[in-house]
Amino acid sequence: MTVFSPAGCQASTVGCRLWTEPQMPILSMNGDFVIGGIFSIHSYMTSEQNTYTTMQLRFARALEFIIHEINNSTDLLPGITLGYHIYDSCSAVPMSVKVAFQNYATDQSSNLSCREMFYMCSVITKSGYSSIVSCCFPTLSELQVSHSATCACLSDKRQFPAFYRTIPSDQHQAAALARMVKYFGWTWIGAVRSDTDYGNYGMAAFLKAAQEEGICVEYSEAYYRTQPRRKLERVANVIRRSTARVIVAFLASSDMRFLLEELARQPLPPLQWIGSEAWITHPEFLRFNMCAGAIGFGNPRSVIPGLREFLLDLSPERALKSPLLTEFWESAFSCTLKGRMGVQNCDGSEDIRTLQNPYTDTSQLRITNLVYKATYAIAHAIHAAICNNVLCDKTIKFTPWQLKRVNFTTKNGYQLTFDSNGDPVAVYELINWQFKENGALDFVPVGYYDSSKPRGQEFRMSSAISWLGGQTEVPVSVCSESCPPGTRKAVQKGRPVCCYDCVPCAEGEISNKTDSLDCLHCPPEFWPSTKQDSCLPKPVEFLSWDDTLAIILTVFSIIGVFMTICVIAVFFKHRASPIVRANNSELSFLLLFSLTLCFLCSLTFVGRPSEWSCMLRHTAFGITFVLCISCVLGKTVVVLMAFRATLPGNNVMKWFGPPQQRLSVLVFTLIQVIICVLWLKMSPPFPFKNLKLYKQKIILECDLGSSIGFWAVLGYIGFEAILCFVLAFLARKLPDNFNEAKFITFSMLIFCAVWITFIPAYVSSPGKFTVAVEIFAILASSFGLIICIFAPKCFIIVFRPEQNTKKYLMCKIPTKAL
Repeated sequence: MTVFSPAGCQASTVGCRLWTEPQMPILSMNGDFVIGGIFSIHSYMTSEQNTYTTMQLRFARALEFIIHEINNSTDLLPGITLGYHIYDSCSAVPMSVKVAFQNYATDQSSNLSCREMFYMCSVITKSGYSSIVSCCFPTLSELQVSHSATCACLSDKRQFPAFYRTIPSDQHQAAALARMVKYFGWTWIGAVRSDTDYGNYGMAAFLKAAQEEGICVEYSEAYYRTQPRRKLERVANVIRRSTARVIVAFLASSDMRFLLEELARQPLPPLQWIGSEAWITHPEFLRFNMCAGAIGFGNPRSVIPGLREFLLDLSPERALKSPLLTEFWESAFSCTLKGRMGVQNCDGSEDIRTLQNPYTDTSQLRITNLVYKATYAIAHAIHAAICNNVLCDKTIKFTPWQLKRVNFTTKNGYQLTFDSNGDPVAVYELINWQFKENGALDFVPVGYYDSSKPRGQEFRMSSAISWLGGQTEVPVSVCSESCPPGTRKAVQKGRPVCCYDCVPCAEGEISNKTDSLDCLHCPPEFWPSTKQDSCLPKPVEFLSWDDTLAIILTVFSIIGVFMTICVIAVFFKHRASPIVRANNSELSFLLLFSLTLCFLCSLTFVGRPSEWSCMLRHTAFGITFVLCISCVLGKTVVVLMAFRATLPGNNVMKWFGPPQQRLSVLVFTLIQVIICVLWLKMSPPFPFKNLKLYKQKIILECDLGSSIGFWAVLGYIGFEAILCFVLAFLARKLPDNFNEAKFITFSMLIFCAVWITFIPAYVSSPGKFTVAVEIFAILASSFGLIICIFAPKCFIIVFRPEQNTKKYLMCKIPTKAL
């Protein structure tokens, strides 16, 4: 896999020649099998500028070390010598392609077997361009094993049959990044990518994964370092003006460098950077404090035994043997080994162990370890193809497909296998940029991602993260603040789904979690809380004993019972007096008893309705009132009959004596009993939760069951009351100092007036007031009866005893009208 810089790469004095000249290896050694390595040792931005990359040199020398280690092994490829040809691509795609085709053509012209040359095209700068180079020569028969080409497109074995890699595909990295962004609750992000296959394919995979995770992207910008500066400025301005506080950068390291330098020109709002593996572990960017707190997935750190000693085993004498190492030595110590004019000569006191640069720094061996695994993968594949237990036959033909069967563990403990696409298992370290005690930024592993783990367990945190500015709290990056419980999200028209308004739930609805898409209706017997975040049981309303209205009505009921008992006591004490005996004392006592029941039956309407109380209250009311009116009707008929009996030759009283009076009361009452029994048998009243009358509470009431039964009971009472009123009205002017008929007329007038007004009041009264109206009607009509019929008699008995005589009652003693 090769990486390239701008097309302006010029010829170097060491590694790069003009495009028309054959490219020579910068480091080489012959062997039975030759591994070709393409590294970006030099990077040229303009014809005047020369950038020497010490990290890339470390990768190239690591390949040297690994091949020497394999050659010295007695277990791997015994008797076989591996060689290497290492080339400098000058960070340019054309140079990398040229090297590949140049050596392929050389192999063909010299009749070398294809097995003798294997290419490990590499990108040490992790810029991502190696993906492009690998795509440039898919038809070459040479085996290609890359340690840095991450493009998911390279997994297509139809286009790239001989391609393998030791670095995971960007498909895994994109999924891991999306999972991480979701993990930290960021739903509103910006995205920047390199305008190359690496950036475009990687970002496309990330955006797809992000969409599946419910993440919205405010902007997605692309940039490549050779594009006009105005494009870079435009991308920087988009980042500055955006509302997203998290930015995912799928950029090659060289593109990232340009972007950060441009952003540093003007003040930048605090941003949480999410980096791809191409730059998140690049030490050059640690100088940008604006990236403090950056996180991203990098290849795991490792230790390669013996590598540091190999790299530091370099003296001026050994450096002079290689133009590449000579350039490195002179660049590192700012002196010359060849006596160039105007430059201080190296005096031999230079010590490479004192250098602090990427070449000598082996604390972050990430890409180097991938080079290590790639080289060993080729060696193991060759070994499996041409060697038995003790001998190797280099005449046996080796094909690239045999690399699929590789399965081994390196000396530093890493296992390597390839899947059917030539990809390894994706394992990443989560890297966080944290400040050290001296104020400098450093790479700190804080978690990992392992694609071999079950879904949901791939991503794990191992230590605390330091966010932007050294904060310990996770920064917030959302288009709209979370909608609290009690509201729902309403997407803003023309904007991503992450941009929404929080709309309160409608009446009767709730949302019990944050960011609800819809509100839920409460069950019928529940009602939302004040915040509409939970359903609470609706309060149940009925005329309870502790209700003020119920207490008042109960007091009047008890007063009525007390009055009735007092009347009974007075009547019983004076039961032999003429005024008590005047109109069938039995009916009077029975009437008083029925009035007591009427006052008491009103109490059955108070309290929580139950099945028995619902049946009792209406039937008791109907029967006691009919008994009461039947007694009054009997007394009214007695008055009419008594005056008719005074006419000569009229013996009507013998037909309506006490037995007939008792029988009439019994018959009238029995009819009501039959009506009530039929009502209770066919469709009795029952407790009913009325959910329709009020939205916020339940009215517990007695459903009539059969409205016909109820109105039949009430209608029969009304029929008797009207009949009694008519008869009493006819008898009101009969001669008598105490004509009971006129008092009965008044009592029936009150009774009828109360129950006529009761009907509309009963129908229109809501909730517990319906019951209160019914109780009021019972009490009012009962008080009307006892006051109108018995109050005058009690007054005479107690305060006018002289009028309690038979002569007075028969109008034989003149007196003033009462």
